[in-house]
Parts: sequence; C-alpha cells; structure tokens
Amino acid sequence: MTAKLKPNWAGEDLLSRFVNLLIQTKPLYNIMKRQARNTMIATAEKNGIPWRETYQKLDRSPAKSLLPEIANSELPYPEYYQVPFHAYNEGNLCWKAAFEAEPATKAIGLRVWKGENLTWQEAERRMRGAFHDILGEYSPPIVRDILDVGCSIGMSTSTLHHYYRQRQQEPVRAVGLDLSPYMLSVAKVRDEKGEIDRWVHGNAEKTEFSDRSFDILTLQFLLHELPHHASKAIFQEMLRILRPGGILGILDNNPKSPVIQNLPPALFLLMKSTEPWSDEFYTFDVEATLKEVGFEYKTTIASDPRHRTIVAQKPIEN
Repeated sequence: MTAKLKPNWAGEDLLSRFVNLLIQTKPLYNIMKRQARNTMIATAEKNGIPWRETYQKLDRSPAKSLLPEIANSELPYPEYYQVPFHAYNEGNLCWKAAFEAEPATKAIGLRVWKGENLTWQEAERRMRGAFHDILGEYSPPIVRDILDVGCSIGMSTSTLHHYYRQRQQEPVRAVGLDLSPYMLSVAKVRDEKGEIDRWVHGNAEKTEFSDRSFDILTLQFLLHELPHHASKAIFQEMLRILRPGGILGILDNNPKSPVIQNLPPALFLLMKSTEPWSDEFYTFDVEATLKEVGFEYKTTIASDPRHRTIVAQKPIEN
C-alpha cells in the first residue's frame, strides 16, 4: 500500500473542508482556541514544565526594557504574520506569546514519544540531536557562521550553536533571526552568557545579511507557520546568503508521519484552529521548491515519529 502524502484533514479533501468550515464558525473557533491553549499548558505542567512560573519569571525580567533596542521600528510585517495563531490573537507579536514560548517549546518533544517515560529534557535532546546528527553528515568541514531563521526565543539557536562548538576546534559565530521583537527580547534575556553573536529583528524573505555570509542555515519549526509564497521567498534569500557548499537544514512536522496523519479528530481540530497555514504547509512540495530556486537537494529523513529533516546545499559553482 502506498503511503499517504499528507493527512486527510489537510488540503482540499472533504474532511479538511469540513474542518475548515467548523473553524470559521467564530463561537466554535473561540472554544477550540481556548481548548488548544489549555491542552498545551496541561501537557507541559503534567510533565514538570513550570508554565505559569516561567511566565511570571520572564514578566519580571529585563525583557520588556530590551524591546526598544531590539525592535526595528521601520520593519514592515507581512500580512500573513499579523493573523491570529498559536492561540494568540496577535500571533507572535505580543508578550504573552513570548513569555509562554519556552514552556511550549519544551513540551514539543513530549508529544513525540508519548509511550515512553521521558523527561522534557530527554525528549528535547533526542529530537534536536537527531536533527543535528543529520545536519552534521552534510555540513562543510569547517563551520564558521550559522544562522537560525525564525529563532523565536533562541532555544533552537543555542542548541545548534552548542552542537557545532563541540564538533570542531575552530570558533563558531551564531546569529538568531526572527520577525518578533518580543521573542528576541526574551532570547536575549535567556542568553545570559552572551554566547549568541546577534539577535536580529528582521524578515527572512529579505534580510540585511551580505551575500555568502553563512555556512549553515536552519529553519526549525518555521515552515508550518508560512504560506507557500513566503516559504519560496525565504528559500531564495537563504540561497543568496549561504556560502557555496553551505547547507540549509529544515526541521518541521512530517506530512507523511502516521502519527500526524492519524491524529484523533479532537487533536487535529485543535491544531488547525491555531495554525492558519496548515493546509498550505501539508500540501507544500518543499523538495521541489528547493530545487526550483537553485538548491541542490540532499535528503529528507523522518528524524522522529512526528518530524522530518530536509537538507539542501548551495551548489559549489554558485
């Protein structure tokens, strides 16, 4: 039997259209949004992740005072970034999303291995470690500069930086890029030792970086938040700022994952109610688009039961 390319609840399938119709019903949408949020918090706290305590700690931190120096007041926000998602009316453009991003991120790994008695730390190491190991197979011999695109509060940036520091003797410069200055303010607070070179408020579709600036670029759990046209534009920009032989690593939900395809109706309803670009993501041919913009496609690997890792390289001759 041929494996399905995507879940039936995404795209133009009858089930997907029915789910979308339910979500467009405002009273029901509001209920689903609250339930999605409550489910995230319950999952986190049941597994020892202090959701409310983390929020309060960050609310008392210097994060808010850092916003003016981090935010680029002249940066226009794309229309797709200004719609509600992740159960927040303002999306990522608010303190609530930024202060809750850490416990929400820590809970991601726990959903992957539900049948195993793992701590969030063990699940996180396993999930990120699989991604890093695949990147390592295709990385240039010496990595000098890495960019984590859509870095949020910097958890992915820090673990990526640590991986490459441990892998070689030469120093590695890491930069985090995100559209949310709120997230970046929290990232700077969390980066207590100043290990990350810069936290940049910018749009990945058109960055401030020079041509051929980086050896490694990553998009970790970003594509599912984007419409097709934005993803393609970002791929084009990534090709420009990569050095020849450098690689782009993508970690995100796997449309072919049996776990994701067979989510119970209550769960995929909750997921779609907080992820407005789900239909576009689950029907997006990432590999073909990477080739179209000029990347040399390398591999797609199911790096864990829910997620896939995609690796592409900038051709040496470019």
